[in-house]
Amino acid sequence: QVQLVESGGGLVQAGGSLRLSCAVSGSTLSRYAMGWFRQAPGKEREFVALISWSGGSTYYADFVKGRFPISRDNAKNKVYLEMNSLKPEDTAVYYCADRRNSYSVSDIPRNINAYDYWGQGTQVTVSS
Repeated sequence: QVQLVESGGGLVQAGGSLRLSCAVSGSTLSRYAMGWFRQAPGKEREFVALISWSGGSTYYADFVKGRFPISRDNAKNKVYLEMNSLKPEDTAVYYCADRRNSYSVSDIPRNINAYDYWGQGTQVTVSS
């Protein structure tokens, strides 16, 4: 059974940084894509970033471009989200997601239904 466990969340002041980690067990990292999503109170879960198996391709939501680089270490079965220049509106629970099917670069999987496994989430709170 594939399990994803996020860590690294916490409380930080606006302008600060956090590094989220996602550890995958029960299987090697997806050979297709790993993603990060977030869900703020009262809002739907939304796409944040995606990284291909090789790490050579990354995709981001417009609101985090340039601030939240995504990376992966296949040898360690981990995916990371480096969160910089944090804003109060970045406050949310952040989830790691694992996709086990191929995708087209013309149709990047940004929908929650496009992923097969999820972690339990880690809370990120940014104070103003």
